[in-house]
Amino acid sequence: MQLTQRTTGAPVTATYWMDHAWLGTHVEPGVTLDVADGRIAGIRTGVEAPPPGATALRGLTLPGLANTHSHAFHRALRSTVQVGTGTFWTWRELMYRTASQLTPDTYFDLARATYAEMALAGITSVGEFHYLHHAPGGTPYANPNAMGEALIAAAAEAGIRITLLDTAYLAAGFGERPNQHQLRFSDTTAEAWAERASLLKGDDHTLIGAAIHSVRAVPADQLATVAAWAEEREAPLHVHLSEQTAENDACRAAHGRTPTRLLADHGVLGPRTTGIHNTHLTEEDIALLGSSTTGTCMCPTTERDLADGIGPAVALQKAGSPLSLGSDSHAVIDLFEEARAMELNERLRTHVRGHWTAAALIRAASADGHAALGRPDAGVLEPGAPADLTTVALDSVRTAGPVPRLAAETAVFAASAADVRHTVVAGRHIVRDGRHTRIEDVPGALAAAVAALHH
Repeated sequence: MQLTQRTTGAPVTATYWMDHAWLGTHVEPGVTLDVADGRIAGIRTGVEAPPPGATALRGLTLPGLANTHSHAFHRALRSTVQVGTGTFWTWRELMYRTASQLTPDTYFDLARATYAEMALAGITSVGEFHYLHHAPGGTPYANPNAMGEALIAAAAEAGIRITLLDTAYLAAGFGERPNQHQLRFSDTTAEAWAERASLLKGDDHTLIGAAIHSVRAVPADQLATVAAWAEEREAPLHVHLSEQTAENDACRAAHGRTPTRLLADHGVLGPRTTGIHNTHLTEEDIALLGSSTTGTCMCPTTERDLADGIGPAVALQKAGSPLSLGSDSHAVIDLFEEARAMELNERLRTHVRGHWTAAALIRAASADGHAALGRPDAGVLEPGAPADLTTVALDSVRTAGPVPRLAAETAVFAASAADVRHTVVAGRHIVRDGRHTRIEDVPGALAAAVAALHH
């Protein structure tokens, strides 16, 4: 038996025994993990059976997954936006209609159910790109952060961590005032946005970060205000970047440069910044993102759902941009699907297989995603890290057959969210044997929350 030294003198509050665990480079059989103060206090390998009092996690236990990019209210669009044809821009009109229906109470209900679905999919932390700030027409609520606080409360009830990326969304386009739908999103100026966002408070499970919706939604002379707010707080800063060629064309027409160059010129890029999508980039754009170690969050199921295109993820990573993954519009909520889609999209484009190993894809879905959300110590099964875990069954119809040493490849290339058996956050069992321990009927909660928006 090998013993890893404990990192804290705090008492052990839980012990988990994993019949197989992913330790970053390989699958290790027979591992116990002690929890103290919500963190991993120690790990022992070579433990053939569960010790007395330990909770058994049978399957492959991975670090908890990080959903780096989420718009919780988009969960209400699932399937309804699959009728007929169109583009990103026609899809956006349907999205606006759903946004117009939400109140703090209905947003809480929908987000709570959506975050519970994430927990069932093995996600232990979500980056919520939040721009639905005000009442219809743009009037602030009596509590100006009622909508953001509804999201924080929803994540707490669903049992997952949240990085609330409060989003500056001030314009409809370059030089255009917000349209009637976007009035709910706008604080009118970056200074007013910063004043409101400064009132938000984090806690043990909540970090407060910032976002620039896009270069078309925040005037160039106000980008630095948002970047400075995040810099002062050492907070994550996210931005939708070059998702659509139309955005690139409009930016060049307005500013004579690409969106990436514009962000670079206004001090937005850097190691705490993550570009979402980064789809339609020039070689100079890729070099700017990589040299500044600005992250890239790929959202393959949304990017293909909206017919956005395939971003240059391989080139970005080689240039120095860390990769993470998000479910974005929640066409599905399945980080295993996002991970393999990034690889399989690249295979279709290049006619070459094997751009990332299973280990690299797991890292994008966990450690690098957590880092992008302001938790650089998460996403690993090591002493001192948060005790956030997810266990994938190795005996389902999708995962049965391969030898256990290939369990990482099985998880990434064959498993789905439906194969998640356990999710543990801060040492607490949130999903046990495929059932949420706090929300008894997650499908029913989802159905009710979506139905409430269509009445």
